[in-house]
Amino acid sequence: MVHISRPVDGPTPTSRRLFLALTGALVAAPLLTAQQATAAPAAKGLDDPAKKEIAMKLVSSAENSSLDWKAQYQYIEDIGDGRGYTAGIIGFCSGTGDMLDLVQLYSDRKPGNVLAKYLPALREVDGTDSHSGLDPNYPKDWRKAAQDTAFQQAQNDERDRVYFNPAVRQGKTDGLRGLGQFAYYDAIVMHGDGTDPTSFRNIRKRALTKAKPPAQGGDETTYLNAFLDARVWAMKQEEAHSDTSRVDTAQRVFLRNGNLDLDPPLNWKVYGDSYHIG
Repeated sequence: MVHISRPVDGPTPTSRRLFLALTGALVAAPLLTAQQATAAPAAKGLDDPAKKEIAMKLVSSAENSSLDWKAQYQYIEDIGDGRGYTAGIIGFCSGTGDMLDLVQLYSDRKPGNVLAKYLPALREVDGTDSHSGLDPNYPKDWRKAAQDTAFQQAQNDERDRVYFNPAVRQGKTDGLRGLGQFAYYDAIVMHGDGTDPTSFRNIRKRALTKAKPPAQGGDETTYLNAFLDARVWAMKQEEAHSDTSRVDTAQRVFLRNGNLDLDPPLNWKVYGDSYHIG
């Protein structure tokens, strides 16, 4: 991936109304057990279907200037970032290996598909920005494959395996709620999770030198500010990523508003364009 535009939930605090009701009940009936008291439901993580839909729209606003992420199955172009072709719902790149993995998965599931013949070329151009063996028909054939629900599902599955699931898993491990899990997801989408200094794991390590996540006894907001600071630093190391509005006028807006569960309504901007989820 890695292209321009390119993880335990804590319980929801008990409301004051519920606290008073429970206190009164305990006074009136001191034998009431803890199991009989009704607790407030825990906040939902980013892997909740509705939250995941929000996450996909947020990423699409930055990657494709649209909330219609499902329209991006057929997207493909070379955006001049040194990673060859960028394509699909999460910006799979011919130069970074994830496009090769995707087409291989599609071909394993559906041999003889329209993209299978490009596997040798994708292996050759991996790690480069070359189009050798892909031009002139690869973009056209990608868009044709994107009409196939099997290819759409392969894109969904590789997005989850490589980006979404690892980000959410690490976010939960760090005790972060929906917003923090999304911050991780957006970072791994853009930077990947390799060993280079600007990869997701090293952005996180940089943040950990400044603040502790909730799972380590730290304050969630303080930690997320440190993580976003580290993310901005990483973005500015490369000209193709130097516009940091997907952090500054989106994720930081939600954080300043105290929306740690990433609950709608949401209003944000990316590259000066305004977006809304009701």
